[in-house]
Amino acid sequence: MANRRTGDHVTAGRDTKKAILDAAVRLFVNKGFEQTSLREIADAVGITKPSLYYHYSSKLELLVAVIDPLLDALRALADEVETMPAPDTEGRRTVLRGYIRVMIRNRDAGEMMVRNAVPIVNAVADQYPVIVDAHKVVRNWLAGPEPTPVRLLRAAAAMEIVTVALISNEIAPDAGDDVVESTLLDAALAALAE
Repeated sequence: MANRRTGDHVTAGRDTKKAILDAAVRLFVNKGFEQTSLREIADAVGITKPSLYYHYSSKLELLVAVIDPLLDALRALADEVETMPAPDTEGRRTVLRGYIRVMIRNRDAGEMMVRNAVPIVNAVADQYPVIVDAHKVVRNWLAGPEPTPVRLLRAAAAMEIVTVALISNEIAPDAGDDVVESTLLDAALAALAE
């Protein structure tokens, strides 16, 4: 039991949890959430199914662990935007850049959600409003106070452009994060231009 208290065990435990999450995302993206079994995830990591259960009690708990960082980041961004003054060009640039960076940091979870939208939304329906609400807060802020229908549509278009970051590895696998960020930021700002 002394081994359980060592720094190595703690690191190994974290590494195992990360390996489980990484394998789950890969399998969920490639095979689909519903078609992936916990046995396949355990096999991909090289652990037993009971060992996987030690870290995650169900496939749903594993799914939530994969998407929670994305949801937390979107929530935080929406909370920040709600406290900001009416947008100007630099404010829009800052918010869009932040949104793109959230998408890039959470690309694996986002790609998994894009590819498995219906089963994942059904599995974590209670969390889905977080995504919708955060997106709506940022979109409405980008449109500005008392927005016209045109400004709302332009803001919605800008937000859709930003979400391309989630599938950017598939579209342009050789593009670095800096290229993804600058390209999508320019395109989103162009969509907002009147």
